[in-house]
Amino acid sequence: MSQLLAGRLQIPPISYSHASGSWVFGSDGQRYLDACSGAINVNIGHAHPAVVEALRDQAGICTYANPGTFAATHMEQLAAATARAVHRPDDRVMFTPTGTHATEAAIALARLAQRARGEAGRHKILTASLGYHGNSAFALALSGHRNRRPHQDDSFGLGPAFDPPYPGHHLDCPFPTCRVECAQAVREAIVKAGPESVAAVLMEPVNGTTGGGYTPPAGYLRAVREICDDYGVLLIHDEVLTGLGRTGLPLASHHTPNAQPDILTLAKGLGAGYLPLAATMVTPQLVEDILASGTWLPLMGTMSATPLQARVGLAVLSVLDDIGALDRTQVRGADVGQLVTEATRDLPTVTDVRGLGYFYGIELPPGTIRDALQITRSNGLLLYPFVGFHPDRTGEGLLVAPPLNATHSDLDFLGEGLRASLFQLTERLN
Repeated sequence: MSQLLAGRLQIPPISYSHASGSWVFGSDGQRYLDACSGAINVNIGHAHPAVVEALRDQAGICTYANPGTFAATHMEQLAAATARAVHRPDDRVMFTPTGTHATEAAIALARLAQRARGEAGRHKILTASLGYHGNSAFALALSGHRNRRPHQDDSFGLGPAFDPPYPGHHLDCPFPTCRVECAQAVREAIVKAGPESVAAVLMEPVNGTTGGGYTPPAGYLRAVREICDDYGVLLIHDEVLTGLGRTGLPLASHHTPNAQPDILTLAKGLGAGYLPLAATMVTPQLVEDILASGTWLPLMGTMSATPLQARVGLAVLSVLDDIGALDRTQVRGADVGQLVTEATRDLPTVTDVRGLGYFYGIELPPGTIRDALQITRSNGLLLYPFVGFHPDRTGEGLLVAPPLNATHSDLDFLGEGLRASLFQLTERLN
């Protein structure tokens, strides 16, 4: 019996020997295309030489330097590089180990900023009914994904406040399909909560693993930005998964002009699977208010700002820049969208396809996820399951999210293997 305490898996795990680029190699010699980038975080592939070199070099110099004692030279460099990477060059950056920590730091900073402005009563954080913002007890209580929410007795009285603009999720939507006007659900939530008590709206600009890549209607993010401004509510974008190129632009919010948030979180693409690393970014206006108040900033934690993390983060950002993932002028990932479209065309087992850039969800019929994972694995593909996303807790699908530097050969293998797998799944169900 294993002494490891871990979550349940849909199918048995793979015994592996090593990984390189977009590929993972099993102990039996079988190779698998990592078509979901680990947990949608290995964004520049495995064992990238530039990151491995930085990791090895810094490990031989100094792995830890208490930021309360020593100059955070490397972290200063990483803060500036991170701000440039997402085209927010004047932002201040706080580093933490994980996306969960980044979310909690964002919430703490939003509340501090409101108090610094004389709005001491503003403490509530409003989230969407499909949102997911981390795995701490507090962050899960804010989550709207029903399978991930804690028992009601353990949720601190917290919960989602508004429906997102996605099919079947905006329960009172007055339109055949959601439109920009569906942002009024956010306004209604603020009014219901009492504007004087709301510190911030926390949202994913593009839905992540809970719903499989739902994207909001055109203009929705800008409308939410304007609604928050109307009530003096801060806007936090959770780009833990989508940030640093996953949606084809440096930020998912870059797809919508004039929709930038006050506070932004990054994580998965920043550490890229090499080390735990996350960032919370704050506009200079908010930072000025917070610092002027003389209030202590939230503590970052023991492993929040090490020179080893900084060197890895700098190396990852350099690779992302080299491959064009930080270019805001051109949306990347059209070839991924094309291969997903072709692989799913005219198959009755595919009930929906959604996403953008390097992030797509393929929705499947109920009761098929285990078969789908087994078949795709047998064809040399590693894909990420998403389940329980409908309001009645049903819903199954596969996420396609290859590394941002996957080669043409990698993507050809993905397209062919995905088409063959979905065809085999169709035959099995018939």
